[in-house]
Amino acid sequence: MTTIEAPAQPKRKTLYRGDPGMWSWALHRITGVTIFFFLFVHVLDTALVRVSPDTYDQAIETYKNPLVALMEMGLVVCVLFHALNGVRVILVDFWAKGPKYQKVMLWFILAVWALLAIPAIGRMFFYLFTEH
Repeated sequence: MTTIEAPAQPKRKTLYRGDPGMWSWALHRITGVTIFFFLFVHVLDTALVRVSPDTYDQAIETYKNPLVALMEMGLVVCVLFHALNGVRVILVDFWAKGPKYQKVMLWFILAVWALLAIPAIGRMFFYLFTEH
């Protein structure tokens, strides 16, 4: 008598593959949404000038605290990554050799991002802890 074994089930595949390109894709969307919400709040609080200058001044005063300074630093990091990665995405889409070099370009933009973000954050910390 022979036994029949069930065929081995293939491993379940997910959308996430663990590739740096996937992280880049996800971070590009996250930073884009972050920038969108900042711009939304910025337009609303700037519109207060027309409605009530005193309310606008009060809103601006609430922004002068360390928590908002940290949020501004995060915004700088988001804008830099989004802009540099956007250039990479354009090159991948419109340059014939773009797909071939997309990982190299990703590591390049991450290096440029770090070279720009670290001094910018350092300068913002300097202004946060000193009176200007």
